[in-house]
Amino acid sequence: MKSADIVLYIVLGLIALLAITTVAKAVRIVPQATAVIVERLGRYSRTLEPGLHFLIPFIDRPRAVVDLREQVVSFPPQPVITSDNLVVNIDTVIYFQPTDPKSAVYEIYNYIQGIEQLTVTTLRNVIGSLDLEQTLTSRDQINGQLRGVLDEATGRWGIRVNRVELKAIDPPASVQDSMEKQMRAERDRRATILNAEGVKQSQILTAEGDKQSSILRAEGQAQAAILKAQGESRAILQVFDAIHRGNADPKLLAYQYLQVLPQIANSSSSKLWIVPAELTQALRGITTALGGDIADPSNGGGVGPAGGSGPVGGGEPLLGTPFDDTQLEDPVAALQRARADAADATADAEGASRRASGRETPLGGVLPTEGQSSEGYFREQESPREDSPRPSEGPTEGQPPSA
Repeated sequence: MKSADIVLYIVLGLIALLAITTVAKAVRIVPQATAVIVERLGRYSRTLEPGLHFLIPFIDRPRAVVDLREQVVSFPPQPVITSDNLVVNIDTVIYFQPTDPKSAVYEIYNYIQGIEQLTVTTLRNVIGSLDLEQTLTSRDQINGQLRGVLDEATGRWGIRVNRVELKAIDPPASVQDSMEKQMRAERDRRATILNAEGVKQSQILTAEGDKQSSILRAEGQAQAAILKAQGESRAILQVFDAIHRGNADPKLLAYQYLQVLPQIANSSSSKLWIVPAELTQALRGITTALGGDIADPSNGGGVGPAGGSGPVGGGEPLLGTPFDDTQLEDPVAALQRARADAADATADAEGASRRASGRETPLGGVLPTEGQSSEGYFREQESPREDSPRPSEGPTEGQPPSA
């Protein structure tokens, strides 16, 4: 290959490279939400909007590319002194958006740095008029004041401040400790008050419960006593009516009395046994049932055989002269007959008790109904029988007792 051909190829390559470079500089594609500042021969020419644009090569030159989207900038903590001479560190966040790309490029060298410094000075002016308590509780007021001052100052820069936020407010460590102690004391006070209120309510409810319980218990005891008294009263009426209707004889009473006497003396705590005054009457009934007689204990007499001249130890006979001629049967036969009579009396008493548990009496009568007094009942029951002959209650004078 000749040297002339080589030189020709080199020249053609340079021309092609120049043409490609010229075309690249002449065609400019601007993305969406972006603006391009174009200078012609060092002076502002125009602002390119999003789309395809053609420039004059080597005459028009792009100066800056401005992002038109909203931007967020977080500034480092800044020490600020409050009105009560406390130093607090405040973190701020700025939300801004360029509205005029030309002003943002030619009115200020670095609008982000300008916004940061303006935020710090404005924040110190605002916080300096507030104390610590107001600073901690007036975030919205501080944000509004900062936004108003920054929006007014950055308007000529082609920047619109949309929002200002205080990210953190950090008081000194000593102040934080004091605040924690204060909050802890306040919580303890509230807890104590609530606990006292709870104890008060609990005691009130307990007292009310005890009061109602005492009232109900007293009412229950009163009703129980009334029912018990009514039951005892009706039981006494039924037993009395059963005894009255059964026409109990001295044999039954003597047998019942002898059954009760061992129970009186059987108590382990009994040191003294008092003999009741009715014992002589019971003994007299037993002696009569067995066919003997009894002397008056006040005269120093005792029990003697029938047909004797009188009681042992002297004195007048208790039963009088009609029984002096009475002849007693053999003692063994009398004892057997007395035992048989006692067994019959026991059977009669048990039958009377069973009949007394119902309303029908042994003689066909009816027990008094509820609300009817026993006095009126017995008056009604005895009145029809006034003309009927009464049963013989004992031997008449001059008539010897039956064998």
